[in-house]
Amino acid sequence: MWNGRTVSVVLPTYNEKDSIAETIRAFDKLGIVDDILVVNNNAAEGTSDEVAMTTAREVLEPRQGYGAAIRRGLAEVDTDLICICEPDGTFDPRDLTKLLPFTEDCDFVVGSRTVSNFIWDGANMGRFLQWGNWAVAKTIEVLFNTSYLSDVGCTFRVVSRDLVPGLLRDSRVHGSAFGLEMLMLALMARDTVVQVPVNYHPRVGTSAVTGDTRTAIRLGLQMLRMVLAMRVRPPRRPQRSLGRRNQDQAERQQALWNPSGPSSDGSLGR
Repeated sequence: MWNGRTVSVVLPTYNEKDSIAETIRAFDKLGIVDDILVVNNNAAEGTSDEVAMTTAREVLEPRQGYGAAIRRGLAEVDTDLICICEPDGTFDPRDLTKLLPFTEDCDFVVGSRTVSNFIWDGANMGRFLQWGNWAVAKTIEVLFNTSYLSDVGCTFRVVSRDLVPGLLRDSRVHGSAFGLEMLMLALMARDTVVQVPVNYHPRVGTSAVTGDTRTAIRLGLQMLRMVLAMRVRPPRRPQRSLGRRNQDQAERQQALWNPSGPSSDGSLGR
């Protein structure tokens, strides 16, 4: 529990057998997580054995894809705050303590991997991926007149329980683009969104999504197509009530750090 609110962690897994147990233990060690849910998305043999040695519980989602796994996880947990993170060793579970304070004023807190001092040697976040994510983020800013965004591909995030019904109702993507769709749906509903820099480490094992430059380019083009499509034909979703938080609060929180783009200064440190 954190500040009187319950916290869960949803970990989708497909090819993370060698890192998932360590990730679970690291979240557990924080002492603030009430529920850790592993969504087995046709994971590698032996993954369930690794999970069984930890405090996490596991559910099976047979529909293949990141989006299918996350939607299943969101439907299974009932805590006030829900952390979504990939258990592949790229993210540091301790950064959850950096994201949670922003939930006091924001509905959706998303990590950002565009501060160079937070990107560790060997991490799959070269200049091409870094600037590609940043460019898509800037496109969203312009087309949707939203607050500062720097990284649309970061999958370390915390969402308020209040957002879950709308996300489950309106999302359509089963695959890796679900992370972007989730962000877009929140922005279009005027939910309060803020980005916070997080550490990014080398992955344990091989990624089936961004393993090479050609795949990364294809995913980037898919992201741009999704942004443009949702701008032209947005899904119908009711606006937030006036009694809920407004975007100005998120922008005040964002003012705590406001780099103009991918940064190389060491002001935040590791």
